[in-house]
Amino acid sequence: MDFGILVLRLVVGGAFVGHGVQKLSTALGGHGLDGTAQMMQKLEMQPAKPNALAAGLAEAGGGAALALGLATPMAATGLVATMVTAISKVHAKNGPWNSGGGYEYNAVLIAAVTAIASAGPGRASVDAAFGKASWGAKAGVFALAAGAAGAAGAIILGKRMARAQAAAGAGAASTSDTDAASATTSDADEA
Repeated sequence: MDFGILVLRLVVGGAFVGHGVQKLSTALGGHGLDGTAQMMQKLEMQPAKPNALAAGLAEAGGGAALALGLATPMAATGLVATMVTAISKVHAKNGPWNSGGGYEYNAVLIAAVTAIASAGPGRASVDAAFGKASWGAKAGVFALAAGAAGAAGAIILGKRMARAQAAAGAGAASTSDTDAASATTSDADEA
């Protein structure tokens, strides 16, 4: 079992590191932080740049921690949060299958990190060096619940901030229009 968990940790953790690096920089064919922030803007995940940074760090850092077997339940929680957010904001509308842009891949990653959190990282891990080669089912439940709650919070706050920014922008635009109309009326009165 330890060998299987080690392989799963290295592959899944490594994939997350790669995805996180792509969000943070142009390495590995990524769009970098600015490109990720533009995506967050379109998805109403405001403030866009901090959300882009948080997603990139959660994936890169969480993936590295998962691969090392370091604070495994917390690493899994962050990774579940990013995948639940991705499903909710991007993939759910496309149905389950990855070939159509669906959430299949994200769901498999959620299942994998939940299984790792539940089983524990095994003896070849940093957690095991501190006496926690196994965390138990509660760790998996925690990762799922806390990850889903974190995703829901980020989505709700992001939407609220996007709407507030849009309203502030609309208010500023109408104030500018009113100021311009007043200036035109003043100019006409002086003539």
